[in-house]
Amino acid sequence: MSEAQPRYGMVVDLNRCVGCQTCAIACKHANDTPPGMQWRRVLDVERGTYPDVERLFLVTGCQHCAEPPCVPVCPTGATRQRADGLVTMDYETCIGCGYCAVACPYQARTIAHEAGWYYGEPTAQETLVAHRERDGVANKCTFCVERVDEAAAVGKVPGIDLEYTPACAASCIAQALHFGDFADPESNVSKLARDNASFQMHAELGTDPQIRYLYDVPNATPGREAEVADTGDAAMADPENALVGERQTFWDARAAMNFTLGGLSGGMMAVAGLAAAFGWLGAGALIEAYLVAAALMAAGLFFVFLEIGRKMRFLYVLLRPQSSWMTRETYAVAVVYPALAADVLWPHPVLHAIVAAAGAAFLYCQARILFAGKGIPAWRAPLIPWLIGVSGALEGAGLLAFLMKAMGTGAVGAVAWAVAALSVAAGLLWHRYRKTAAAEGIGPLARAELDAVSPVVTIFGHAAPLLLCLLGLSIAGPLSAWAIGLGGVLAVAGGALWKFTVITRASHQQGFAIPMMPTRGSGTRAAPARLEPI
Repeated sequence: MSEAQPRYGMVVDLNRCVGCQTCAIACKHANDTPPGMQWRRVLDVERGTYPDVERLFLVTGCQHCAEPPCVPVCPTGATRQRADGLVTMDYETCIGCGYCAVACPYQARTIAHEAGWYYGEPTAQETLVAHRERDGVANKCTFCVERVDEAAAVGKVPGIDLEYTPACAASCIAQALHFGDFADPESNVSKLARDNASFQMHAELGTDPQIRYLYDVPNATPGREAEVADTGDAAMADPENALVGERQTFWDARAAMNFTLGGLSGGMMAVAGLAAAFGWLGAGALIEAYLVAAALMAAGLFFVFLEIGRKMRFLYVLLRPQSSWMTRETYAVAVVYPALAADVLWPHPVLHAIVAAAGAAFLYCQARILFAGKGIPAWRAPLIPWLIGVSGALEGAGLLAFLMKAMGTGAVGAVAWAVAALSVAAGLLWHRYRKTAAAEGIGPLARAELDAVSPVVTIFGHAAPLLLCLLGLSIAGPLSAWAIGLGGVLAVAGGALWKFTVITRASHQQGFAIPMMPTRGSGTRAAPARLEPI
């Protein structure tokens, strides 16, 4: 065994797996997971059309990536990566926010918000092995890290000595799962990966997963590239396809409310601060606008509080400013309210600017939070930060225009020009986001959700605010302010509609991929006859 720092991982032989689910059951037994929670799963994959069909089984779970997207997003540091590459969980620190779950492209995270029992009531065995520390927090495979650590203490080799090997690999009846040290060139997994054709799932995402799938057996079953029929829109639009990602449920309408109210409030603070700096809004009206925005921001944060699984740990969100945009968003909040309180008591241009800057920072953090959800293709699209930022500014300007009309103060016309310009920018971004969705890896099910809501978003969220503001600018009298105010309200409604759609409807997970596969089946997908005996 190599004396270098180990890098543990797994090799899965797609030719050998028979789909018996022994690894999944062994994992449940070893880790005492409750009903509905599977750290190790085996997917039954069928491809092709009769008579050219093929069936195989795909073992999935945490890939213990070299570049795990779940680690930097965690606001508490509960998700960690060890020196040997294993990604572990500290259940006592996790708050159950679900950020790691939406950041994972491998659907390897689960959260049980309530205790579950196999027979309705807890049995004596379930009571004995219950892990209450896992309730309401993120759960995942750790490659049975306790066994790996014990092996190091007693001089055993994980992957060779079965008692010190992850339960799934130790129990595999077909020897399809192999665990070992990729840093050791002479280890079992290194040799298997070196001597056989293999692939890493979703390698294009840059995660460098440490599970390698073998798909070719020399002199027996050759491999082949997946065909369009296997990976095209027709296949990936079928919810019954085992490889198609399900819609995520970790962030629901409460999260959508946070992004809606948070974007609106942060954008409003930034726009109001600029309006005051240009002389379009008086100091008194500015403070009133700030207070409205602060109330909306607080409401959005309350919805986030409702979302987390361990609410009494909410202050742990402050622990990871070096990498988590959720932590940074919280620090922006920590600037907004004291600065605003001081501005109410002692109004000053410097305090006005600090509140505006903190609001803009809050909006930017929200844009980065959604973009870092790498497990959701509709969220990690490159235009998402721009769309969140510009839409937040549009919504903030729209609400500000409405309030200025209601208060009868300030240069509403100047803000109306801002609403009109931002409506155009947001409309173009939304159009581009949808048109590039397929190229950016957003699946057909999510694209269908975006397409369904797009006409309403475009007409009422972008075109109507633009036209109403232009109308208000071109006429005089009370009708002018009413048109601008209505345009502002529609801008807010349009932003809420597309955010709810993207976060709760078009939020299908990455799903799974088999870019290379063994040739075994019937018809054109049958393996060729062996020319020589093995």
